[in-house]
Amino acid sequence: MKFQVVTLFPEMFEGVLGSSMMWKAQKEGLAQFELINLRDFGLGPRRQVDDTPYGGGDGMLLMIEPLVAALEFAISTARSDLVAKKPKVILMSPSKTVWNQQMAAEYAASDDDYIIICGRYEGFDARLEKFIDTKISVGQYVLTGGELPAMTVIDSIVRLIPGVLGGENSAAIESYSDGDNLEFPQYTRPEEFRSMKVPEVLLSGNHAEIAKWRQDNSQK
Repeated sequence: MKFQVVTLFPEMFEGVLGSSMMWKAQKEGLAQFELINLRDFGLGPRRQVDDTPYGGGDGMLLMIEPLVAALEFAISTARSDLVAKKPKVILMSPSKTVWNQQMAAEYAASDDDYIIICGRYEGFDARLEKFIDTKISVGQYVLTGGELPAMTVIDSIVRLIPGVLGGENSAAIESYSDGDNLEFPQYTRPEEFRSMKVPEVLLSGNHAEIAKWRQDNSQK
């Protein structure tokens, strides 16, 4: 699975995509990441990517020409074995579609590759929506740009690709794996810490009772 990210700040992704499970996914050949600097497609000698909105208003908008040029470049450099199938284009922007665990699982199970466009400033020229497949938000709040949401979406997808987490059931029993459920409490050594004890049932070795306790203590 390949992720291409169009952003004005590719350096923001280096630590996240080069660490932990994201690093492992690349090492095992399970995921590829490509960062595309929108500035490289800017107009004129100053590589302009933003301009004032028609009709007035505060702030600047990302211009349509650099955005589409970067997007078309990303499509042209998609994986060679998927040339006949265009990657799915995602725009990180305030949207009625709010990212969740079920969506992450669906994307991870798909054979699609993804191009993610990170918004900036006051937004983007609305004509960009003619070139995308979906807009995604990670919550009902506003951030400086789409980079952090893009990292969130990528992480939530990649960790669900078989072979990334390692444990066969790790993703199946975690929080939000079945709607709004929250995972049961978990404990490790020592058995007692500052008068707080691990529940006796978890020390019993009785797998049926442990399973029942976990089910009873999962938050639905």
